[in-house]
Amino acid sequence: MNKTELVDSIAQETGLTKEQASKAVTAFVNSVQGALERGDDVVLVGFGTFSIKERAARTGRNPKTGEPLQIAASKVPSFKAGKGLKDAVN
Repeated sequence: MNKTELVDSIAQETGLTKEQASKAVTAFVNSVQGALERGDDVVLVGFGTFSIKERAARTGRNPKTGEPLQIAASKVPSFKAGKGLKDAVN
C-alpha cells in the first residue's frame, strides 16, 4: 500500500474527503518525524513503537575493490511492532 492508497482507505473508513485524509496522513508523518528528530519515541499501544537506534562505527569493504573503509556511526529510525499488530498479522 502506498501513500495514495492509504489516503483513499482512510477517507473511505472515516468519511473524510481525500484532501482531509491526505492532510491527516501528512500531519501524522511530520509528527512522528519531529518526535524522532527530538530524540523522543512514539508509542502507539497495540500498534508499535517508532524510535531511534544508534549504529556504531564499523569497518566495511568497497565491493568493487575489496579495500576496507571506515563507516561512520549514525542514528537510524526503527519500528518495533506491538502485540496487537503481531497478532493481527499472524
